[in-house]
Amino acid sequence: MNFKRILIVCILLLIIACKEKDKSIERQVIWKPYNDSLDVVANANHQKSRMRYKLIQSKVLDKNDIFLPLYKDVSAISEADYNTWKPLILEQDIPTIQAHIAAGDLSYEKLVLFYLYRIYNYELNNETTLNTILALNEEVINQAKLCDETLAKFPNAERHEIFGMPILLKDNIDTQGMHTTAGAIAFMDNNTDDAFIVKQLKSHGALILGKVNLSEWAYFLCSGCPVGYSAVGGQTLNPYGRKIFETGGSSAGSGTAVAANYAVAAVGTETSGSILSPSSQNSIVGLKPTIGLLSRSGIVPISSTLDTPGPMAKNVTDTAILLSAMTGQDLSDEKSVDTDKHFKNIEEQSLSGKRFGAFKDKMETDSLYAATLQVLKDQGATIVVFTPESVSLPGFRSILSIDMKHDLPSYIQNHVLNKETLEVSNISEVIHYNKQDSLIRIPYGQALFEGIVADTVSTEQLKGIKDNLEHKSRAHLNAILDSNQLDAILSINNFYAGMAAVAKYPALTVPMGYKTNGEPENLTFITKSFQEVELLQLGLAFEKATKSRKLPADYSE
Repeated sequence: MNFKRILIVCILLLIIACKEKDKSIERQVIWKPYNDSLDVVANANHQKSRMRYKLIQSKVLDKNDIFLPLYKDVSAISEADYNTWKPLILEQDIPTIQAHIAAGDLSYEKLVLFYLYRIYNYELNNETTLNTILALNEEVINQAKLCDETLAKFPNAERHEIFGMPILLKDNIDTQGMHTTAGAIAFMDNNTDDAFIVKQLKSHGALILGKVNLSEWAYFLCSGCPVGYSAVGGQTLNPYGRKIFETGGSSAGSGTAVAANYAVAAVGTETSGSILSPSSQNSIVGLKPTIGLLSRSGIVPISSTLDTPGPMAKNVTDTAILLSAMTGQDLSDEKSVDTDKHFKNIEEQSLSGKRFGAFKDKMETDSLYAATLQVLKDQGATIVVFTPESVSLPGFRSILSIDMKHDLPSYIQNHVLNKETLEVSNISEVIHYNKQDSLIRIPYGQALFEGIVADTVSTEQLKGIKDNLEHKSRAHLNAILDSNQLDAILSINNFYAGMAAVAKYPALTVPMGYKTNGEPENLTFITKSFQEVELLQLGLAFEKATKSRKLPADYSE
């Protein structure tokens, strides 16, 4: 009997070992970590010092955890399936995709599978990964099937155009069922409900495809460090030139994912330039709205004064649709406003008769900007060249520091569901936590976080700084706009983003072409508060006149 028992136990152990071995093999086949030291060495002499990376690959993220749950479904997609769907989806705008679905040539399930196929194809390959995906919604395929069933049952029902569209979210936006890390190891287990804007998206039938990488703590952690880097996700890379061009930040994952056609569109956030910069660097459209147009509750904060989410997409039409799907007054956000403006159906306008302000020094130093201004002139627009007065923004850093000192603990208290098990509750504790393993948690340091603790500006002084900068920036921008009767000021990428930020004015950036080395560059429109409809109409007219955006060559198949 003893021998039989021993034999049975041995057989059971052997079976378990084989299963574990099979499981191990399966995970290794899906994705293997690699030695990124050669990549780091190759960038050691990059002309931009902050692109001399210390690492590329995350030290803590196992991509198998992200990709295994949906692997079986994605593996069932044939190359023939993908090639059939490709002309119906790739680079197409939302109305076109919806028309294909309505005609029966496509389905919401196939749309989701198409984007998953691309994500798995590029992100599981260490030679092409952009390090942009931090989480995938394990229920997204089933949710897409429900959209198809709803369409079949109620084909003529009125629906928002975002219905059934796969959307990616920057990983500082709270999303039920997926951790909201802000790119920080201290937040890797942060569980939350949906942010207000996510609830709005879901209420209109949008599909949350997953979460994407970002500059850690929305690029308010380290000084002079790479944009698009987080300890959770590693170094986000630009599809137009991996390790060659910057991704922009802090919404790096949102920009790179949209550029590479990993989703219909994405949501980013901005305090000062964090939508405009990655949109420009990745040749997509990005809108930084007026403060208050979109709710900020349920978003890991820097500054309750200046933070805002915003839409990022391949074209202006989709940007407007995504914006529309997120609007709505949130009573828990004191800045949130109700609006009866309809953003999703932007009317086509002519550029003829429009008046734009252009920076004289930028015209003289940037040939692409100068050429674009000539295109606008050819379309009948008037270009007013100006040299702005020099305006400083004293105390700007203190707005971010003091706001974050108070806003992060408030976020943890009000939005983190597992705050009892989270190891941090304020900035000082995050600093201490990071120091326990600085090589993994803060390879580029945490100078800005240390600056938050060191900043001694009082509440009364801070109010004075905020009031002064808002008045100063608005007076400056209004003088340019009003004295020249301008429809918008034309900037490049995120130039003047800080001025627009403290004025709380909106800015829209649209692809205008590529430098001689292939790096993308955008034209950015800036105007007064709550003029998003006008901005989107101008952007649409410019986009149709120039058709500048091109797919990144290495992500076009």
